[in-house]
Amino acid sequence: MKYAIITGASRGLGESISKLLIEEGIHILTVSRSESDELKQFAKEQGTSYHHFSCDLSNVEEVQESFSVILEIVKQPIVENVYLINNAGMVDPIDTAGNMKASQLQKSVNVNLLAPMIITNMLLESANRNNVIIANITSGAGSRAVHGWSAYSSTKAGLNMFTETVALELNNHKRRERIFAFSPGVMDTEMQGVIRSANKEAFADVDQFKQFKEKGMLRSTETVATALVELLLNKEIENGKIYHVSDLLS
Repeated sequence: MKYAIITGASRGLGESISKLLIEEGIHILTVSRSESDELKQFAKEQGTSYHHFSCDLSNVEEVQESFSVILEIVKQPIVENVYLINNAGMVDPIDTAGNMKASQLQKSVNVNLLAPMIITNMLLESANRNNVIIANITSGAGSRAVHGWSAYSSTKAGLNMFTETVALELNNHKRRERIFAFSPGVMDTEMQGVIRSANKEAFADVDQFKQFKEKGMLRSTETVATALVELLLNKEIENGKIYHVSDLLS
């Protein structure tokens, strides 16, 4: 039996990933504040088990409580493979340093970095008898400075280093779990709408992102999800590597 845990699965890339995994007959555990009725119905039609856990990923206590229950499910002896996709993320606050609230910064760090770290730590602690693959959804912004994205870029850079370090530790301890990061590029999602609504003073590259939309340069979430699921299920994964969707699609 195979299980996949997907955070931020109620819409966008997370929802598309979940649908493809359901089609593969993989049992789904989704984690987000809201539930996708469409995804729930799709799983029912496909005859695949589906469970949703309502959780605010910026709240450490809620993350720990939800995953304590989830990990009891995937620890069952009949479970052979566990896929964890740390997909949930937020681009806010979009603004320059000196103009952001402490509460905004805290939420960004908790959702984009701390939650994936806690979840990964809990999974590796409890499910080491399973075949475990962890995918952390990152961004190209994690490797370069972007005016107005100091919070987002910093958290994604932190996620990249966490991924690489955990992979090093797994290799050194000769454990079989695998972890990698996946950069999905620019997609046609609600996050892109948030980015395009920023003012130029706060986000210097806003015009470029508006052109992405106007010129049809945004990939669909279905296209990006297909590349990730193909990597997860059918390819040999290099531990700690940051995969870019453009390379996988070329």
